[in-house]
Amino acid sequence: APCPQWPYCRKRCSYCNFNTYVAPAVDEAAVRACLVREAQTLLRLSQVHSVTSVFFGGGTPSLASPGTVAAVLEAVAGAAHLPAGAEVTLEANPSSTSTSPLAGFRAAGVNRLSIGVQVRGALPAAAPAAPRDPIVTVLPPQSLDDAELRMLGREHTAAEARKAVEAARGLFPGRTSIDLLFGLPGQSRDAWAQRLEAALRLCDDHISLYQLTLERGTALAAQVRRGALPAPPQDLLADMYQTARNVLVATGFRHYEVSNFARKGALSTHNLSYWRADQYIGVGPGAHGRFVLRGEGGCSREARVQTLEPVAWMREVQSQGHSTRSRVVLSPLEQLEELLTLGLRTDEGITHERWGHFSPQLSLQAVFGEPGEARALQKEGWLVLDSGGLRCTWAGLAVLDSLLPDLLWQLQRV
Repeated sequence: APCPQWPYCRKRCSYCNFNTYVAPAVDEAAVRACLVREAQTLLRLSQVHSVTSVFFGGGTPSLASPGTVAAVLEAVAGAAHLPAGAEVTLEANPSSTSTSPLAGFRAAGVNRLSIGVQVRGALPAAAPAAPRDPIVTVLPPQSLDDAELRMLGREHTAAEARKAVEAARGLFPGRTSIDLLFGLPGQSRDAWAQRLEAALRLCDDHISLYQLTLERGTALAAQVRRGALPAPPQDLLADMYQTARNVLVATGFRHYEVSNFARKGALSTHNLSYWRADQYIGVGPGAHGRFVLRGEGGCSREARVQTLEPVAWMREVQSQGHSTRSRVVLSPLEQLEELLTLGLRTDEGITHERWGHFSPQLSLQAVFGEPGEARALQKEGWLVLDSGGLRCTWAGLAVLDSLLPDLLWQLQRV
């Protein structure tokens, strides 16, 4: 699963600490050539024979031209088998989408779009707060409320965002995902309920739900630290999360991962590959990857990070075919830790077959079926270990962060 990264944005949002760059001018032809070359090189090094999905992330990849997307897909198809039905996702900001460019991306091979939104309306009464803190994670979402947009430093209006989603759904029906952000400074329970109701009126068949994290060094975190904006209390955050998951499931969505909901089978193939600990190849500045370098005779899974700064990354790709800043061989224990941490994020959990792929000698039952932390969590109703594998219950999925330390400790001890 290749993950090409377009590192540029028109402006930096107040909450963002991603590896993004605002440049007055971008030499797209040069960036395109380097993305193509690095994709070819890393696919050759991995000796991957078939690609199940491609995800164009960023930055703001919808600022690139459809020609760049087409060139990268052509390179992927030339280095490995890219089936006609493979999922090809493009992340897009409302300010960088309109019907014409989106049609160009569709013609280039994109068949799924991910857009960040958050909107207005009214909801049923909120569910009670979770007894443990909810999982906290963040991707670059946006809003469809003008006041929130200004606080987040977005450059588009709520009306533009709505039009973007409508245009995307017209071109990618059933395959347009929206991101919802909650836990903004000063956001009330009622305001969140209104956003969620309006999102349900607008959305397609996939929704990602993210709690804002105030990252150190961002403008928004600085405003909260000096008291210019209030930080939402943890019980309110848990309440917002539980309300959203209850409402989404009641309206036909499957809560298939901690932050992701799908109906009509519209699960993200690419994101599932992360949570199932499949191999993936990061292409572009700051991209992350996990794969075995079979092209160099390797047999161990590596964690790789590409050079962060775009100019340095391009220089290294031009000279050596790829620009890898760090390579770390993952030990068997580290691989199992990643499998546990990622796999339990999904409602399917970790199957015995998947665990056995990484741990042929030590079964799930041998690690988590004996007396210890995992058995205690099963008795408390947070976890299930049965013939299907190891997974969280409905209640446990909401509080996974607080379960993992005990499970990781048991794994390490065994």
